[in-house]
Amino acid sequence: MNGNGHHHNGHQPGRAERALEGRAMRAEVPVDAHAATGFDSDRDPIGLLMGQAESRVPELVPVRHARMAVSPFTYFRGAALPMAADLARAPRSGLDVQLCGDAHLSNFGAFASPERRLVFDCNDFDETLPGPFEWDVKRLAASLVVAARDNGFKRKQRKEIVRAGVEAYRNNIRAFGAQGKLAVWYAHLDVSDAINRFRDQIRPKAYSEATVALAKARGKDSMQALEKLTTVVDGRRQIISEPPTIVPIEEVFSGIEADVIYQLIGNVIESYQRSLQTDRRHLLHQFELVQVARKVVGVGSVGTRAWIVLLETGDGEPLFLQAKEAQKSVLAKYAGASRYRNQGERVVAGQHLMQALSDIFLGWTRVNAPDGETRDFYVRQLRDWKFSAPIERMRPEGMALYARMCGWTLARAHARSGDAVAIGAYLGGSDRFEKAIHAYSEDYADQNEKDYAEFCDQVKDQLVGVSA
Repeated sequence: MNGNGHHHNGHQPGRAERALEGRAMRAEVPVDAHAATGFDSDRDPIGLLMGQAESRVPELVPVRHARMAVSPFTYFRGAALPMAADLARAPRSGLDVQLCGDAHLSNFGAFASPERRLVFDCNDFDETLPGPFEWDVKRLAASLVVAARDNGFKRKQRKEIVRAGVEAYRNNIRAFGAQGKLAVWYAHLDVSDAINRFRDQIRPKAYSEATVALAKARGKDSMQALEKLTTVVDGRRQIISEPPTIVPIEEVFSGIEADVIYQLIGNVIESYQRSLQTDRRHLLHQFELVQVARKVVGVGSVGTRAWIVLLETGDGEPLFLQAKEAQKSVLAKYAGASRYRNQGERVVAGQHLMQALSDIFLGWTRVNAPDGETRDFYVRQLRDWKFSAPIERMRPEGMALYARMCGWTLARAHARSGDAVAIGAYLGGSDRFEKAIHAYSEDYADQNEKDYAEFCDQVKDQLVGVSA
């Protein structure tokens, strides 16, 4: 810094320059170009999915496949890698942001902020990496069409739903571009406010359903998770075994190995604490390890290693943490490797960049596992997650409202890490982007149905007697 307080190095371009850059990209990659799916004849989605099984827990792979085989939508949820390969072949805007990497509509929902307010946000960052902003938008829009088809909605209704979500994205990324950086950083979607904000767009019945669901969500916290997951035996709390989805560590590894694993998990908790802010580390020190179990989570990540860790204070106040394995992002091959060597740190850094308010115990570590492998993990509280929408029960206008909330959230997440001014200028003031993405999503949903049929055909022998 020189005498009059100015930096010599590094010029931060102003709004006008950045808007110019965004408009220049329109000439290179017109907004309408995003209607193209980029499919080619050597697509091999099923091969890509089967390749993922190699790094998973072998006995859980059939569980993952069974969950994906339920419907075209559950298949789509698990098929983030094939879609990443497809996205990489489609026209690319060149405007990069921190991507969620798996922004389908089930990966959004409401949870309690550290101030215990219910906020709506994205909740899955396993695949997060920098990349072109439209990849998240396309994954969200395609998921809306796939889910809407599963619900039996007509094409016109699906079009309204996709337009609602994509328009919310475009309008809000433009609005965030007009705001200051700090305003964007502090913005979050308070659920009660959101439902009131969109109130004029929903029928009274849908509005009352939404408010009832929220009231229910407020009652869910880690104490409730505790009631469901644990029981007290001889005055000691322990995790209930529900194989294959929840299995206490003593049952996964018998005899000597369990002690080794406890030692290991103890070390994991120790080393993970180093990634936390000092005040949070202090808080965590008040708890000690009680028990660990393996837990099967979600659809796409089934078979990656996930543990739930029960801790307690001296007075028996419980805390549940979840330690989840972080593998390379499915986008890495197509968007470039992460600058983080630890995949857990990649997830945590991406989550902090994208989420308005992150869990206070969110952290990461690396483990030297007994099988000689090193594995990266991220750790967070189990079940500060309150409310994920019952998509299969939604009606068209409910899904359109939900799409709007997702579109707003994605715009806010992208505005934090990317250039909202350039993206807003690129997308422009008309609805051309909405039209292009709707066309893309219907074509993608057609292809998804074919992929789903081929997938079911390939895995049907595996699934005999497997419960999802």
